Formats: sequence, C-alpha cells, structure tokens
Amino acid sequence: MLPRGSIVTLNKKKIINDPVYGFINIPYEIIFDLLSHPYLQRLRRIKQMALAHLVYPGALHTRLHHALGAMHLMCMALETLRGKGHAISEAEAEGATIAILLHDAGHGPFSHALEHTIVEGISHEDISGLVMDRLNREFGGRLDLAIRIFKGTYEKNSCTSWSRASWTWTGWIT
Repeated sequence: MLPRGSIVTLNKKKIINDPVYGFINIPYEIIFDLLSHPYLQRLRRIKQMALAHLVYPGALHTRLHHALGAMHLMCMALETLRGKGHAISEAEAEGATIAILLHDAGHGPFSHALEHTIVEGISHEDISGLVMDRLNREFGGRLDLAIRIFKGTYEKNSCTSWSRASWTWTGWIT
C-alpha cells in the first residue's frame, strides 16, 4: 500500500501483441493516453471487415486493430525515411503517428458496409476530423500538428490534401 499523498506515475511505455504485426511499441505517451480514451476504445466493437464475420466467424479484425497496425507501419515508415536522410522532427513524427492512429476514429458500426446507410452526406473521414478536433480540445491543443497533417494543411505537405483513400505520403516529405 502506498503512503497517503504519494504520487503514482503510470508507466506509459507499453507493448501490444497485435495479431497481424506481433509486438507493437507505443512510441509516445500521448498515444497511450489516446488509446485509453473512450473514443478509441469504442473501435474495439467496430468490425474492420464489416459483416464478413457473419460468414467467416474467425475473420475478426476491429478498427482498433487496424488503427494500431497503421500506427505501427507509420513508425516503421518514419524510421526508414529518417534512415535515408529525410529530416523529420520528433514533433512531426509524433503528429504523423497521431494522425494515422486517429484516421478512422469516425467509423460507425460495420465500417464501410453501412457508412452511407446510417448517415447520408457525411463520411467517416469527416467524422474522424470532428473526433480529432474534440480530442484536441480535451488534450489542450496537443493534436494541432496531427490535425494539420491529417487535413493536408501542414506546410511540409506539398499536396493540397492527403489522399484519404490511400494515405500517400510522398508529397509530405521534401
């Protein structure tokens, strides 16, 4: 038992055992905090493969799995680009990692299969942007750079917008 008035520091350096990529490191403390947030935890219940699990019960992959895998691949891509001499600051790496982690936070039930059936005229990317804006307020503006990267308004991004369908990064690195 801790003495009264003790300050407990939470270790946010975690490793997640992903079913696709194996061990994934949580690279930044803010990523741990975002993953702990109910907005991301709800992704545990949203199926990446829409209704496929009804036909193939073993085919289960959630939007949270997808977000973690995308984050892991982003970390690998950033490491590779830095290894090839591209100047990527720690703030940019953190921003890009947050952006990719949150890129599908706006998905609703059954993913793309019912996206335009449940709500017409708004995409999950638009909702992801709203989720990111809300989280940014809760996190005191710490997602500003991630949002600019996500929306394609970051000055290093030579494209007017990131290709949301394919998330092409070639225009972002100078």
